[in-house]
Amino acid sequence: MMRDRLMVALDMPDREQALSIRQRIGDSVGWFKVGLRLFVAEGPSLIRTIVQNHRVFLDLKFHDIPNTVAEAVTSAGNLGVHMTNIHAEGGLEMMRAAAQSAAAFPQMKIIAVTVLTSSPIQPDQARHEAVHKATLARDAGLDGVVCSVHEVANIKKACGADFLTVTPGIRWGDQPQNDQKRVADPEMAIRQGADYIVVGRPIIQASDPGAAALEALSMMQRASS
Repeated sequence: MMRDRLMVALDMPDREQALSIRQRIGDSVGWFKVGLRLFVAEGPSLIRTIVQNHRVFLDLKFHDIPNTVAEAVTSAGNLGVHMTNIHAEGGLEMMRAAAQSAAAFPQMKIIAVTVLTSSPIQPDQARHEAVHKATLARDAGLDGVVCSVHEVANIKKACGADFLTVTPGIRWGDQPQNDQKRVADPEMAIRQGADYIVVGRPIIQASDPGAAALEALSMMQRASS
């Protein structure tokens, strides 16, 4: 079901606003993403609340020495999240340590950030760098990567169809790109082979977040029909 492939980014300043958005969207989506802003403000207690009803992608982009990252991944697993991520820039040893820690939590996928969708890097260079980092992540034992829609096909070709791709930078219609550089709409993302799409401002800043989420789901569904 497409609801299980749509992640709504709760990029809110506090618990009250995040849970309000969750309530307005309801069960039309299967995932919520919690990033640095909200996690720093509200911490693990909010994660424990959200995982009672939805899957959570804890998006903290760990990047440190291998032991520290491995311990952080264990802490994420203990919270019951269903996905977390690290920076591929941290290197093979760090990614292997993270993968080994994640293995203790069968419900949790661990993925690596390749090239941020806000980076002004040229498209050809982005594809080359994303594929290189994705290959390292696969070799380290990770489940997949974060990349833009425009790198998905190349990564799938290099790493296999089962290697997960999680794609932010989703915009449609006349929505502003904001700080995103390599964007695509939900339909294109699914057609390119993205396993999950991450949508933040186009949904949470909409006058009706629930309707905006359903609009994204409708476009995703068109790609599979």
